[in-house]
Amino acid sequence: MNINNLLSGKTSLNKYVHHLSFNEVAFHVHYWGVMPNHYNTLLHKHSFFEVCFVVDGEGEYIDNNSTYKLQKNTLFLSRPNVLHQIKSEDGLFLLYIGLELIESESNDKWLKIMEQIEECTEIIIDVEERASFSLIWESLLSQASQNDHPFFEEILMNIANSLILALLERFSPMDADSSNQNISNEETSPILMQAKLYIQDNLSDTLKLSDIAKHLHISSRHLSRLFVKELGVSYSEYVKKERIQKSAMLLKTTNLSIKEISEQTGFKNVHYFTRVFSATVRNPPGNFRTLYTNQEKKTYSEKEKPSLQE
Repeated sequence: MNINNLLSGKTSLNKYVHHLSFNEVAFHVHYWGVMPNHYNTLLHKHSFFEVCFVVDGEGEYIDNNSTYKLQKNTLFLSRPNVLHQIKSEDGLFLLYIGLELIESESNDKWLKIMEQIEECTEIIIDVEERASFSLIWESLLSQASQNDHPFFEEILMNIANSLILALLERFSPMDADSSNQNISNEETSPILMQAKLYIQDNLSDTLKLSDIAKHLHISSRHLSRLFVKELGVSYSEYVKKERIQKSAMLLKTTNLSIKEISEQTGFKNVHYFTRVFSATVRNPPGNFRTLYTNQEKKTYSEKEKPSLQE
């Protein structure tokens, strides 16, 4: 690590990166710290979380009258309103961040996660050399030291989001069931996601199950099972739903002819399109367009099947 770059990066982060939000959660970052020679602090407390990482050196961390050894590759957490102190005779090289959850901008899931972290008992963790979060932290500081490129702030925000998640994950308790579920989803969901994206982007094509399976390098049988297992519908039902969804959106938001819409959404001809659309939505395409032309809603749900009396 180049210390000058890290210190320069710290200055930029404290200037630009204070409010982080992603996936229905938001954090306020009070400060970013890089301290090549950190010695002793007074016994004190914060109203927020502080996460510190020992890049090098040795020392002690005192938390609620308990003393822990600090050394290279130690990650430690100071919890809100808990008295703590850092001591070192020869100096510690520390990276640190002070942050707190913005409750008004975060969902219940994150409120619970942060409550669990506040109550966690494992506040000192000796991590592996070149741990993933330390690489992200180093990358963030390096990017922050180079403020003369396009999308500078956007890049910092995205890397900072990743760092926050990687740090909190180290202190967040996870039960076995949720871990197993995550592993299971990891094995299948990316394939299904690619299939869904392919369908959405190629609705004008025939979209045969065998062709998409071949494109994804899996068997047709496996792909078919994924749709039923994860979405609860067959492959053909899903494609039909996407075709209807897209055609409904085009009817409501464009001046394309019904023939053009049927072609863009992959129906064989106008007559077939009209028959399928009418059976699904309970209105012919022309009547549907008239009914919804001036409405703001731009997505179709099978729970909302209009009738001419509305």
